[in-house]
Amino acid sequence: MSADKLKIYIPAMLLAVLGFGIAWQFVDPAPPTTLVFSAGQKGGAYYANAERYRDYLKQRGITVNILESAGSLENVQRLASGAADIAFVQSGIVTAAEHKLQSLGSMYYEPLWIFLRSDLNIRFLSELKGKRIAVGLVGSGTRAIALQLLKENGVDETVATIVSSGTTAAGKALMRSELDAVFVVSAASSQSVQTLLTSDDVRLMSITRADAYTRRLDALSSVSVPQGALNLALNKPAQEKTLLASTATLMVGGDMHPALQGLIMQAATAIHAGSSLFSGPGAFPSPRHAGVALSKEAERFYKSGPPFLQRFLPFWAATMVDRLKVMLLPFIALLLPLFKVMPPLYRWRIRSRIYRWYEELDQIDAALGDSDSTTLWGDLNRIESEIRKVHVPLSYAQELYDLRLHLALVRDLVEKGKTEKGKP
Repeated sequence: MSADKLKIYIPAMLLAVLGFGIAWQFVDPAPPTTLVFSAGQKGGAYYANAERYRDYLKQRGITVNILESAGSLENVQRLASGAADIAFVQSGIVTAAEHKLQSLGSMYYEPLWIFLRSDLNIRFLSELKGKRIAVGLVGSGTRAIALQLLKENGVDETVATIVSSGTTAAGKALMRSELDAVFVVSAASSQSVQTLLTSDDVRLMSITRADAYTRRLDALSSVSVPQGALNLALNKPAQEKTLLASTATLMVGGDMHPALQGLIMQAATAIHAGSSLFSGPGAFPSPRHAGVALSKEAERFYKSGPPFLQRFLPFWAATMVDRLKVMLLPFIALLLPLFKVMPPLYRWRIRSRIYRWYEELDQIDAALGDSDSTTLWGDLNRIESEIRKVHVPLSYAQELYDLRLHLALVRDLVEKGKTEKGKP
């Protein structure tokens, strides 16, 4: 690029950079590259699924730190305090009025398994009065739903022995007949559930009034376990069982970056969209049973799918383009008009080197016959000397040579006037 163009375009570019710098102040901050995921106990479904999110997000440049917890209630407390960014929370144990949290929807069914001593003939939860019942650890979702169901049936600490115990310890106590009933909210594949299902000292309770529970408690659904579905070799269960199930919801703090929420929703689809014992393919993730209000990004995802840019670009590139879209304003407001003005301004700058001499030539032409020819001749020599120093791009050479022709014409007129004055 020639020096003339640089003198025109560099100030324009500096002005555009200044505009971009001002616009940069209004660009949204970049999404964080580290997340804290409050899961559950190691070996449980929450922790296992959190590890799947960690692996998915790691491939997109996001580091996930997983924290163990006693369960849903502790996860909610961590989210509310800012100690965690994202967590699994059992549906039905938190409301929007209690905490400023947002939901990304339900991810999968969490069946409630109620195991009884094999010698107990119990059909209804109300018959657990006077029994020893393990309801899960303090802070767990199992405990919250178990106490709620027992309360609905008139069973509480005044009429039964309520035991706070982890699933593994409670299961062992049940098989030793130290407990009469154990409530467990967990996936069918969990080791604790499988151990209890295969024990001859334990039987799985079927909920005979499942529809009544689901109508009274919005967070619960009714699911069935066909005969032999849990273990075909052992024909477990021996008869079809009806269970109650909550859903595992994914909750985030209200200030989580929108772009990151979109990425997490994509991870949720990749992890939970397949079929399971209790749901068909595509049933999850779902906006149903979310517990609290869905975030705007989650609502948009359920309606329209992944964010447009994230469908075609890597996450880091999509977020950068999305953040910088505000920079289109200075581009439109500054760059386009500037680049439209630059060519005429460049042409004016080049032609000004040529046209500036026409004013003096016009003055010399007007002075013919009134001024001393010697003075005019000196002015012409000076102008010609200066014009020879003028350099223009080849595309403007014709105009420079036209100036020289006009200079020669004026010189001829001065010479002619000088000759006529010298005649007698």
